[in-house]
Amino acid sequence: MMSAAQSQTTMEAKLGALQCHFTWDLDPSRSKLFILRDMLEDIGTEEGNSWLGHIYNLQGYIHYQLGFTEDARCFFSRAAEAFHQIRRLDKGPWLVVNYGNLAWLHHQLGEQAESQTYLSKVDTLLKEYPSPSEDELHPEIYAEKAWTLMKFGRDKTQMAADYFGRAIKMQPDMVEWHTSHVIALVNVYGHPDEPLEENILEKMKIAKEHDPDNLYLAALYLQACAKKGRNIKDEACKLAEKVLRKPTSSYSGIRPLLRLYIMYVSEDEAIVLAEEALERHPDKRLLKWCVANCYIWRVYSDSHPEQSMIDRAISLHKEVIFLYPHSSLKVKIALANIHAKSNHGQAEADQIYQELLESDLEPEDRQMLYNCYAKYLNFIRKERRKSIEYHMKAAEIPHQSRYRESSISTLKKITERRRHSMCGEIIHFLANLQE
Repeated sequence: MMSAAQSQTTMEAKLGALQCHFTWDLDPSRSKLFILRDMLEDIGTEEGNSWLGHIYNLQGYIHYQLGFTEDARCFFSRAAEAFHQIRRLDKGPWLVVNYGNLAWLHHQLGEQAESQTYLSKVDTLLKEYPSPSEDELHPEIYAEKAWTLMKFGRDKTQMAADYFGRAIKMQPDMVEWHTSHVIALVNVYGHPDEPLEENILEKMKIAKEHDPDNLYLAALYLQACAKKGRNIKDEACKLAEKVLRKPTSSYSGIRPLLRLYIMYVSEDEAIVLAEEALERHPDKRLLKWCVANCYIWRVYSDSHPEQSMIDRAISLHKEVIFLYPHSSLKVKIALANIHAKSNHGQAEADQIYQELLESDLEPEDRQMLYNCYAKYLNFIRKERRKSIEYHMKAAEIPHQSRYRESSISTLKKITERRRHSMCGEIIHFLANLQE
C-alpha cells in the first residue's frame, strides 16, 4: 500500500505534468499581475466573446497569485460556465486547462480530495479527446496557452504565435485562432517605423476577410496599409463609425483605431474621436485612459501647447490614476511630464518624481522610472550629470526591457561624442555591465 509521502509525491508529479496556468512558467511580478487584472476587467464580457472562458481562467490564476483565493475559485467556476455556453456542450477538451487550474487551486489550499477529483477529470478528458496529432497537445490546449502567453510580453508572444500555428494546423476551422495568430505575428515582427513583411500583411488580409466583425484586427490592418503609404483616412472614418457603435472594451478596436488616427490622420481628430467615445460611454474607465493618451500625444508633439490642452491632459491623467490605483505607474510618470510642460508646473513635476523615487517598486518598475527620470533630468531640468547617473541606475538593473536598452543606448552615444567629463566613468561602467 502506498504511504502518505509516496501518495503526495505522486500527486505533485501529476500536478506538475498538467497543462494549465500554474505550470506554464508565467512568473509575473506583482505589479504585472495588477496590470493584467485591470486589463482583463476592461476586455468586457459581452455575449459572443469567444475568449470568455480563457479570460475567466486567466483571471482566476491572477487572483490566486495576488492572494484572493475565493475570487480565484469564483473565476475558475465562471470559466467552466462560459465554455459550456460558448461550446454548447457539457464537456470537451477546452476544459482541460480549467480542470488543471482547479486541481492546482485545491492542492494549494490543502483540499487534496477535491484536487484528486479534478486530476481524474483531466485524465478522462485526455482519453476521450486525444490530440489529432501524436506527440502534440490538443489544439484547444495550444490555443488557450497561446492566448495566455500573448498577455505576458513580447518574449512570450513568439511562443504564442508558434502555438497558434500548431493549433490551426490541427484544427483549421477556428476563425478566432487565425485572428489571434495574426495579431501575435504583428506583435512579434511589427516595427513602429517599418512596414510589415508582405507574407504577414497577406495573412492579416485573409484573417480580416474571415473575421469581418473584428474591428481590432481591422484597425491593425489599416495601420499596416498606412505604413505602406496608402491613404487610409476615409477608411479610418468609416471604421470609427463602426467602433463607436460597439460596446467599449479592450477588444472593441478603440485603442488601435486611436493610434491609427494619431499616426496617420491627425492628433486633433484623434482627440475629437476619443472625446466622442467617452461622451457616449462616460462610465468606461478604459476610455478615460484612451482620451488621456490622445492628449499626451498632442501635448508632447507641440513645443508650446496651449494651457487649456495641458489642463485637460492633467485632469484626465489624475482621473485615470484614481480609476487604476494599482496599475498606473506609467500614468503618474506621464502626469509629471505634462506638468513640466505647464507654465507653472515644474514644482508639481519634481514632487511627483520624488514621491515615485521614494516609493517601494519592483526592479522592472524602478528601471522604467529611472530611465524616464533620466530623460526628464536631461531635457527638462538640464541636469546632464544627474541624468547620466540615473541612466546608469536603469542599465544596471538586470531586467531586459526597452527602458534598459534606451539607457544603454544613451550612455553609448555619450561616449561616442566624447564631450562629457563622465565619459571615462561611463566606458568603465558599460564594460562591466551585466547582461
